[in-house]
Amino acid sequence: MSFTEPNHPASQSGTFQIGGDLSVHRLGFGAMQITGSGVWGYPEDHDESVAVLKRTPELGINFIDTADSYGPYVSEELIKEALHPYGKGLVIATKAGLLRTGPGKWIPLGRPDYLRQEAEMSLRRLGVETIDLFQLHRIDPTVPAEDQFGLLKDLQSEGKIRHVGLSEVNVSEIEAARKVVPIATVQNKYNLADRASEDVLAYCERENIGFIPWFPLATGELAKPGSVLSEIAQRLDATPAQVALAWLLHKSPVMLPIPGTSKVKHLEQNTSAALISLDATTMAELEELAKS
Repeated sequence: MSFTEPNHPASQSGTFQIGGDLSVHRLGFGAMQITGSGVWGYPEDHDESVAVLKRTPELGINFIDTADSYGPYVSEELIKEALHPYGKGLVIATKAGLLRTGPGKWIPLGRPDYLRQEAEMSLRRLGVETIDLFQLHRIDPTVPAEDQFGLLKDLQSEGKIRHVGLSEVNVSEIEAARKVVPIATVQNKYNLADRASEDVLAYCERENIGFIPWFPLATGELAKPGSVLSEIAQRLDATPAQVALAWLLHKSPVMLPIPGTSKVKHLEQNTSAALISLDATTMAELEELAKS
């Protein structure tokens, strides 16, 4: 399967070099929603979740983001079931650092021995010898941050992970981590309606660090009938969600949106956002909308 054929929508989203050597199409896939309710247990429709994963490379998606905590473990297991052996050029990112104790419950746990255990188990579940991108899901405030960063450096030195990423961090935390280990990506909440991480995005852009916005489709009130976003979507013959994704792709060359879904139809709709062109006037409208 080629990831660069013109008829594959995600291939039109541009490319980014994660860590300077892993080329991905900027519109990827987030594999959280392929699990059960509350991101807990197995999906209600196993076959549909597998079909979603199998469809991703057909759409030109070659960057999939998951985590040990999704399920827990279920998302990684389904990725292996659907896509292993992985096609050339497919980059799979995972995370560790959140303990699951039930549906909707997430507890930071950054002890080095725990992070190492989870990295080893992710290697096994995904069926790889090296994890392309291993992200610290949260910095555990009860464990010295340098110990958590140091463990990531050790895993990288041992060849078990290729690149290191962080999630939900501020600029000072990124800088502290970079004193210990190179940081290839940052994954923070960011979307048209929530731009609290604007300074982090600007930092990542200056430093050529990939910025992965989680919860990229939060449109809420912005998408209600008669809204500016709704009117723009109608003008472009698109959905508000597609416009929100297109805005992210146009916002910054380091932006790597990873919309997630458990339905093939929604996956196809989301990926079509890569085909939407936003002119300067429309971008200005959306920028003002985001500030409102």
